[in-house]
Amino acid sequence: MDPLTIAAASGLRSRIQALDLLANNLANTGTNGYKGDQEFYSLFTSAEANGGDTGPAATLPVVERQWTDFSQGTLQVTGNPLDVALSGKGFLVVNGPNGPLYTRNGSLEVSSSGELTVAGKYAVQDKAGSPIHVASNSRVEISTDGTVQQDGNTIGQIKVVTLPSTDSLQKVGDACFRNTDSTNRPVDAATVEVQQGKIEQSNVPVAQAAMRLVGVMRQFEMLQKAIGVSTDMDTKAIQEVARVT
Repeated sequence: MDPLTIAAASGLRSRIQALDLLANNLANTGTNGYKGDQEFYSLFTSAEANGGDTGPAATLPVVERQWTDFSQGTLQVTGNPLDVALSGKGFLVVNGPNGPLYTRNGSLEVSSSGELTVAGKYAVQDKAGSPIHVASNSRVEISTDGTVQQDGNTIGQIKVVTLPSTDSLQKVGDACFRNTDSTNRPVDAATVEVQQGKIEQSNVPVAQAAMRLVGVMRQFEMLQKAIGVSTDMDTKAIQEVARVT
């Protein structure tokens, strides 16, 4: 395989990965607390990609890794007393199926057993790591430090934490994260404000993501044409060499 086709094929692969990532970002622009993913490009140098030629090694584009943008999304006023948004760096802690999960999605619901949950699935933890139980027929009041009250009585305090590094956070679903590094221990978030009646929207800029998607699609088309040109050149070369005069 000639160097042009190799480089174009490598470019197509990296653009396919970028298209998948961008499509997922756009699909989750309406997901509360969603954090957009970005790709980090690098160049991979391979002597083998030249097919054993004595020329310089081929330098090919590759998506080295993905990273998540944890910047805060827009806080939208909903007026729903069960909606909470975090102003500042931090996460709500919820009980996942295999341990604690961390999320910025503050769209809370009351389960059939009376627990405050996120997305109707994961129970929100209090400071002690236990679920918070509320009565379904009484208004919930949540203060800026996460204290939950009903009828003037304190029921619990929503646990809000920060992590020294977000590099070890792995996505679970659309807006939850699992900490994959046991040494990266969460600590109480002292400067984060819990705002009742608001919700944090996705931090994906829709217009920018759409423009980026169009640009990557055009790059994909150009690389496809490059492979076609390379194939035509190879075909013509074979036909010309094999022609008997």
